[in-house]
Amino acid sequence: MRWGGDSWPTRKSCRTPTGSGGPQSKQSLRLWLKLLSCTLIVEKRLRGRLDADFDTTLPRFDVLAALERHPRGLKMSALSEFLMVSNGNVTGVVSRLIEDGLITRTVDRSDRRYASVRLTRKGRDSFAKMAAANERWMESMFSDLSAGQAEELMRLLARLRGSIEAHPI
Repeated sequence: MRWGGDSWPTRKSCRTPTGSGGPQSKQSLRLWLKLLSCTLIVEKRLRGRLDADFDTTLPRFDVLAALERHPRGLKMSALSEFLMVSNGNVTGVVSRLIEDGLITRTVDRSDRRYASVRLTRKGRDSFAKMAAANERWMESMFSDLSAGQAEELMRLLARLRGSIEAHPI
């Protein structure tokens, strides 16, 4: 997902292996870089606002958001999979959220290797405030797009994702 970030794409890493070098490959590279730059800007602003307004991090927000979508809780492995990060990354974030009283961990009685986590009332309340602020921030950043343009962009991005999934490299 987006928790890492110490590898920045280079011209070499962005080259296509078949490297036709034609107009379509150049356009694909420009599209990739435009998508990446938008993502990085939004992520940087989101990280800054979460820190300034809520004294929290994006990984913590992501864990709370995932658990809000699963009120019965998630096993740690399912949470990692849902967030597309390693179990090790999730474990540290979850431990700190437990210490802060935002989530609880329950160990499976039949197999103690498995634990599930879910939001506490405090966690639900905290996340609700963060989610409302996040929605306002996104609305502000995307405010120059009309509703129709936003719908069209979402449609095109869904099509792009389908293309990406259909053509692994």
